[in-house]
Amino acid sequence: MSYRLGVDVGGTFTDLLLINEQNGDIFTAKVPSTPHDSSVGVLNGIAKVCNNAGIDPNQIHHIMHGTTVATNTVLTGSGAKVGLVTSKGYRQVLQIARSFVPGGLGGWVIYNKSLPMAPLALTIEADERIGARGELVRKLDEAKLRRDLKALSKKGIEALTISLINSFANPENEQRVGKIAREIMPDIPVSLSSDIAPEMQEYERTITTVANSYVRPKVETYVRNLQKNLKKTMSKVQLHILRSDGGLASAKAAEALPVNLLMSGPAGGVSGAVWVAQQAGFKNLLTFDMGGTSTDVCLVENGKAQLRRETTVGDVTVRASSVDVRTVGAGGGSIAKVPELTKALRVGPESAGALPGPAAYNRGGTLPTVTDANLVLGYLPSGEVRLGGDMQIRRDLAEAAVQSIADGLGISLKQAAAGIIDIVNENMYGALRLVSVEKGYDPRDFALMAFGGAGPLHANAVGKLTKSWPVIIPPGPGVLCAYGDATTRVRDDASRTFIRRFSDTSVKEVAKTFRDLAKQASKALDNEGIPKSDQTLSYQVDIRYHGQGLLLTVDFEIEEFDARGLDVIGERFDEMHRQLFTFALPHDKELVNLRAVAQGRATNVRAPKAPKGGESPSAAATAKLKIFVEGRDRDATLYDRSKLRSGNVVSGPAIVMEMDSTTLILPGHQGKVDDWGNILITPET
Repeated sequence: MSYRLGVDVGGTFTDLLLINEQNGDIFTAKVPSTPHDSSVGVLNGIAKVCNNAGIDPNQIHHIMHGTTVATNTVLTGSGAKVGLVTSKGYRQVLQIARSFVPGGLGGWVIYNKSLPMAPLALTIEADERIGARGELVRKLDEAKLRRDLKALSKKGIEALTISLINSFANPENEQRVGKIAREIMPDIPVSLSSDIAPEMQEYERTITTVANSYVRPKVETYVRNLQKNLKKTMSKVQLHILRSDGGLASAKAAEALPVNLLMSGPAGGVSGAVWVAQQAGFKNLLTFDMGGTSTDVCLVENGKAQLRRETTVGDVTVRASSVDVRTVGAGGGSIAKVPELTKALRVGPESAGALPGPAAYNRGGTLPTVTDANLVLGYLPSGEVRLGGDMQIRRDLAEAAVQSIADGLGISLKQAAAGIIDIVNENMYGALRLVSVEKGYDPRDFALMAFGGAGPLHANAVGKLTKSWPVIIPPGPGVLCAYGDATTRVRDDASRTFIRRFSDTSVKEVAKTFRDLAKQASKALDNEGIPKSDQTLSYQVDIRYHGQGLLLTVDFEIEEFDARGLDVIGERFDEMHRQLFTFALPHDKELVNLRAVAQGRATNVRAPKAPKGGESPSAAATAKLKIFVEGRDRDATLYDRSKLRSGNVVSGPAIVMEMDSTTLILPGHQGKVDDWGNILITPET
């Protein structure tokens, strides 16, 4: 019997979900993350989940892993010392960059631009030139290049990027520079822009390839160490890493193209939410993933997560597809404070993380956090909650921490805790508006799915703010990201810049280019041993009105294109433009980039149905308790989620407990358990 394992490493906890590939049975585990070396937490979790399932680790044949190694490398500025080779005259491409300043009209006053990941002192020029149409304008001066590369190699670089002007149109010179570089510095990883991002716009192509080089040594080390340790107990295991766009990459591809992993962690949660929503019959939803360090939100329309062609981490934006997730520094570990200057309560973005964690964890933390506030209000009943099934939390330590906020504001302990919760809820509501209202969508047309260890505690309150009903709490919400990792398909794509106005090209020319890209995208899946019969292909085009700078990405199937030609692309572009900007233009449209996406077969996972029951949830009730909600103490009922049955209706105020999360149902609301075990929270009628 073989098993498939999904692993999600978060800032505070590492979540695991084990699937029996024959019958779809699932087992879960949650262990503390190990920030000093994420692989330690992964191995601890594997031991725990195998023990829970009563299996030998050798029975696990596939591991799908969402990782934050690449993300954290960029955020902490701990990447490689990167050398850069540009065309002559383009040495300062990273310094010039794009004239974008975040922070609104006054942003330039406080904006401190971060230093380029490849400094000017480590940048050299290749004397060569390729024209915009791919013609050779000036031959590469190899003798000078060799001298410059030898000098660069003596400066201690740890990775090398080669990004020559117009290499997207003809990579010949870039490939030659790469070959010479590997001869001179054989131990240094080399990234070519024509391999990483073969599209126009030299700055975007260069920063993307430099970012790939910057995170590559750390990702390579992590993936190789993890594989080595996994092989000790799982001789037949195959490791895949989750990509930013929600697909899976082989370990080898992850090592070579780590820039595609920058949003690996959040993408897993969205994939899991989409899968659960499909079972429950919801196609449109807002996902709300609240963990210990941050909250990630995304909009899903017609069963598909919104994607974007750029990935942003910190103030670094690269040209790589990613699920359109917006992140705010609001999690269970977010630290509350009252600055002496303003005396106004603030929450986050700083987090207590996994170590020392919230004060209630009893690991040495003393600063008040969102988790501590929930404990003070009674939403996490002390003595009842064991995070991950075995970590006891302490109310007395939480009260001591939150008391510092109460003293600073001159209010009661519970009022201070309620203020912390109100602020963090507003912060998360703001993030949800970014992916809905600010993109032309009404959140009232979407359900809200909450997951992550802390999501269900705040979901009802956030649902009141967005008016998104029902609020869906899936089974095992704390390990849903791992569910996404385990149910995701192997994916790869191939793209090419193809600038043509509709009037200057033909369906035949465009279709041929798409089919060439499809063959290229399928190669990675072929190398993984995925048969053609298990592969599916989809297509995308980046398009704009002629003369416009903005690009929008349109998805379509090749059968639609063969039947209706460029009209199918143009009409969808007009629709998207109206959605975002309320209008479309009668101007000629222009293709810019073409893309083919290849995906493997979906994992066979059985969604277990909940046992049938009546409307009364009394069999699952375990205790009565007091909670502080809406400005006063109220009587609430505590429920054991494992004892809830399909058809049960839980009226608020109530708290529903399970191994990996806790759900709060507010007064005036009710949670109905559906056939799949989801709790659907709505206002009482």
